Amino acid sequence: MSISQGQAAKTPPSSPAPSAPEPRPAPSGARKSRVGRYRFAILAVLFVSTAINYLDRSVLSIVAPDISRDLGISPEMMGWLFSGFAWTYALAQIPGGRLVDRFGPRVVYACALVAWSAMTALGSLAKGFGFLFGTRLGLGLFEAPAFPCNGRIAASWFPRGERGRAVAVYTSGQFIGLGVAFPLIAWMAAALGWRHVFWVLGGVGIAWALIWMKVIRNRPAEHAKVGEPELEHILQGEPARSADEGGEITTAAADDKGAFKRDMKFLLRQRRIWGVFLGQFAIASTLYFFLTWFPTYLANERGLTLDKGGLSGALPFVAALVGVLCGGSWSDWMVKRGISANIARKAPIVTGLGLAGVIVAANYVTSNAAMIAIMCVAFFANGLASFSWVLVTEIAPERMLGVAGGCFNVFGNLAGIVVPVVIGYLVGGSGSFTLPLMLIAGITVGGALSFLFLVDKVERIEA
Repeated sequence: MSISQGQAAKTPPSSPAPSAPEPRPAPSGARKSRVGRYRFAILAVLFVSTAINYLDRSVLSIVAPDISRDLGISPEMMGWLFSGFAWTYALAQIPGGRLVDRFGPRVVYACALVAWSAMTALGSLAKGFGFLFGTRLGLGLFEAPAFPCNGRIAASWFPRGERGRAVAVYTSGQFIGLGVAFPLIAWMAAALGWRHVFWVLGGVGIAWALIWMKVIRNRPAEHAKVGEPELEHILQGEPARSADEGGEITTAAADDKGAFKRDMKFLLRQRRIWGVFLGQFAIASTLYFFLTWFPTYLANERGLTLDKGGLSGALPFVAALVGVLCGGSWSDWMVKRGISANIARKAPIVTGLGLAGVIVAANYVTSNAAMIAIMCVAFFANGLASFSWVLVTEIAPERMLGVAGGCFNVFGNLAGIVVPVVIGYLVGGSGSFTLPLMLIAGITVGGALSFLFLVDKVERIEA
């Protein structure tokens, strides 16, 4: 049915048939019959924002060897520093998701971006463990709404057939940002000192918040650059409704103080929700190893210092980028060819988690080139599974997307709390990374089993 036919069908029978209402102006020179592409500008902003998000949370790990030496921080204490981000990040996920549902992602994300960038910049002033740990707690607190915002925008701006790829593209920002920036940050830290890295990244984030506010809108219908053909294309399938900027379309349930408890009880009774949550813990365990201890592993276990190992350290992040793009594209390719969502969404995730267990093989090679190749395969595989956010958008009840996304991140970031601390004590006690790599491999296999057997169907739960 065309747009004009659909609008005419809604006209009361007693009224004369009007001519089709004039649509909102499309971009200059655009043809109304041609689907626009402004949603890809939205996706580009999500991509860059995610890259900045992960650079800010990962910069500590890149310069950790220098900070440990300058501030006298032990492996055990460094493990606590690495985990400090995840403590507040996990605790604030559910409140962050509620904020997104209530006020919309545009303003919530912009405020969060400015605040977490300020925390990053403050890291440059650290004189010891306490102050640096405080900045990490603040960073986690203010980054908490980021992925619930991303998931809400992706669900609102992309039809189901493009959603897996969209999630994969913006998720890949975390890897390409680190892959490109790792050598640059390593050079900056070696040439200018680690403190410069913190305030430069903080300034970049604050400047980017202005671009976010200019480009992003909560829903495509709110943006003047989205023509009617593109809007019709976006609304195919199961579009999710995004909260308006002022929260004027929030449901009565959002204002009901008891709604949150009811929603939580409902979600935690769902087997497939638990499967996704536990599987995300496994995906995040490998991710947090690379985001926290990997540079120290290169420096202390393999003798690849920042100035010598910057490029080598970047390669697994590039491999993860390729993996996450392949995972999302493979999944959408299957969806468009009529393969069931149960197979199309789960196959890349289960395959990736199973293959990521190869990381344990790094314990048995002496060549650094072979070790880097193994790490590339493991992180590529983890990237293949990392578009798992799409399962939240397709399984959780529509009105609970923000809360479900927050819970999803809580479980994922429990790995960020547990894994860095456990690795710190294992390394401090044994002086090597043999046991940590075995631990990561075991967790990834468990995650594959969780997605395979607990997530029985990939379809929206009715609430």
